Amino acid sequence: MNKFEEIINYKFNNIKLLENALTHSSYANEVHSVQGSNERLEFLGDSVLSIIVSEHLYKNFKKLPEGELTKLRASLVCEKTLCMFSKQINVGDFLLLGKGEANNNGNQRPSILADAFEAILAAIYIDGGIEAAKKHVLRFIIPELENGEYELFNDYKTALQEVIQRNPEERLTYVLIDETGPDHDKRFTVEVHLNSNVIGTGIGKSKKQAEQAAAHQALILMGIEE
Repeated sequence: MNKFEEIINYKFNNIKLLENALTHSSYANEVHSVQGSNERLEFLGDSVLSIIVSEHLYKNFKKLPEGELTKLRASLVCEKTLCMFSKQINVGDFLLLGKGEANNNGNQRPSILADAFEAILAAIYIDGGIEAAKKHVLRFIIPELENGEYELFNDYKTALQEVIQRNPEERLTYVLIDETGPDHDKRFTVEVHLNSNVIGTGIGKSKKQAEQAAAHQALILMGIEE
């Protein structure tokens, strides 16, 4: 358990909470555990996760209407995303599973990993409070929002185009000026030109992300964005 605490960068006051969070029902039933499985913690973790993600989106995506915020939150708390988060901290290596579940690679099953992520979050919440839980969740959520998968929710290119098109004679172009790094970790640098003038430069893990960053910088220089 100490190794897992190091991975998640959180030291439990009550280590039994973490043990419970990592206990699948198949193991709890097999050994007749008094403490039970992580299902109750998963129930609580689902709500804690929702409020933390909702608050972060509300504060940082101020122009999004309620419907878009709901869709974005759903994409961040779905089974596929939570499974990915669990794999980032090797949850599968620490899960307590019954023999049958273990033999069927239950430690890699998306539903089990996603549920465990929520249970671990609940354990941290009970042990250390909402700020500790928030710190844990946002270490996953913020990079996920920044990796380019959610560009449509921060569509600075469209916002910039709407500003520029007020003057039909003006023309926007995006120019790739640099590409660095190995294939698995590329960095692209893009300039956005207004006619022949550079009005913004952006860097991203994809060309689209770099273009969005360039448009964002242009909007900041225009005093439209902060």
